[in-house]
Amino acid sequence: MIGIPLGLLYANAAEWAIHKYILHGVGKDRKRFFSFHWHEHHRNSRQDEGFDVDYTKPLLRWTAPGKELAALTALGIVHLPLFAVAPFFASAAVYGAVNYYRVHKKAHLDPEWARKHVPWHVDHHMGPNQDANWCVTKPWFDIILGTRERYVGTVRELEDGQRKSLRKAKRTQRARSISAGQVLQPA
Repeated sequence: MIGIPLGLLYANAAEWAIHKYILHGVGKDRKRFFSFHWHEHHRNSRQDEGFDVDYTKPLLRWTAPGKELAALTALGIVHLPLFAVAPFFASAAVYGAVNYYRVHKKAHLDPEWARKHVPWHVDHHMGPNQDANWCVTKPWFDIILGTRERYVGTVRELEDGQRKSLRKAKRTQRARSISAGQVLQPA
């Protein structure tokens, strides 16, 4: 039975390491398979306050969520031989992959849910440092390894939100003035 907590810790450590070194390390190179994470998923999430429209599309369209699911499935298959010698550990590891996809998808379809249930993941996407907060399901290894940086609910988030609202109001005013035939002088 010790295999269950060990498998859950292993899954969280893998989540942290894969996210940091593969999705953000190797994945920043547009020529690499894992570039979908940084160049598609992060772009979509930041443009729409955490919502990623690709999670609403069919998985066969080979968008970021389909590639993510394929990679997680491959990880699950790699762990199948462990069932013979460590069934509880292997079950927990496979559960970790399934849970990762479930939580990650829900977080990007329902950003308000994410703010409440996985704020560390919202911090990863919406905070000033997207190279922190690597864990999605639980922040365990971010805490252990010192990569947990809080943003949700901080003064910094409030100030950033006020700046965004001001910029949006200025863009709206400029668009209305232009459509009314007026030209605004820069301030």
